[in-house]
Amino acid sequence: MAERSCLSFRNINEENASMSSLCSVASGSSFCACKFCGSKFLKTTSQCQIITVHTVTQFTPSPVISCTESVPQGANISQITVDTEHGQSQSSNQSTSSTVLRDVHISANLMEDFLELAKDNTEKDLETCGTLGAFLKNGTFYVTTLIIPKQECTSNSCQATNDEEVFSIQNEQSLFPVGWIHTHPSQKCFMSSVDLHTHYSCQVMIPEAFAVVMAPTDTSRSYGIFRLSDPGGMSVLKECQEQGFHPHKETTDGSPIYEHCSNVYTNSNLRFEIFDLR
Repeated sequence: MAERSCLSFRNINEENASMSSLCSVASGSSFCACKFCGSKFLKTTSQCQIITVHTVTQFTPSPVISCTESVPQGANISQITVDTEHGQSQSSNQSTSSTVLRDVHISANLMEDFLELAKDNTEKDLETCGTLGAFLKNGTFYVTTLIIPKQECTSNSCQATNDEEVFSIQNEQSLFPVGWIHTHPSQKCFMSSVDLHTHYSCQVMIPEAFAVVMAPTDTSRSYGIFRLSDPGGMSVLKECQEQGFHPHKETTDGSPIYEHCSNVYTNSNLRFEIFDLR
């Protein structure tokens, strides 16, 4: 059962940010058709500028959407904190991690665009998943790439295929695989036992790795950003050999198996690319 929670945000003013916007399609010699699907309004001190988000259809492999979204001076970086009623995930301000985690920045627009690209599957009650790539600068990870691989989906699972295509993009752009994102089209916002095993393979490589769950039908929380508790949850998953959906044993230190991330921020001034490989 997913726990109920209330999201709150701490805003930090970012100085010397400039207003600009750019949307382009990297298509090589292939034909592309762009459909305008919505506009976003961002206020400057003297004017209001429209940023249009494009949905791209491409008839040869590997459609690429490249968006640069910047906001005016006073842009917001928001830390995501969660107040929970149940014990499955605790407040992000009380992380059980025994290591010092580097900060991670992600664009809220990237998450919204992923949900839009997953809309067809969501309406069919099918999950959709994607991989998040980031670059590291001055001790902070910046998520700049969403890769949506070819995948096999059901109403409660999503299995990526053709992993080599994802690895190729990550290697070409020197990206760190800092996390993944997937939908729960008709479920609550929580991490299932299968999700926990999937995420363990990410977090064992990069301690800052996180999982984004998008749950558009959950009226209490539409998305969550989670990680395994360390060492509690990591130890449980390391020892677990079961497959499919199953219960996990309690952690030895009494901590929850997974928790909300305290080191992940939504940054309104981030460039990002979307590679839809389906």
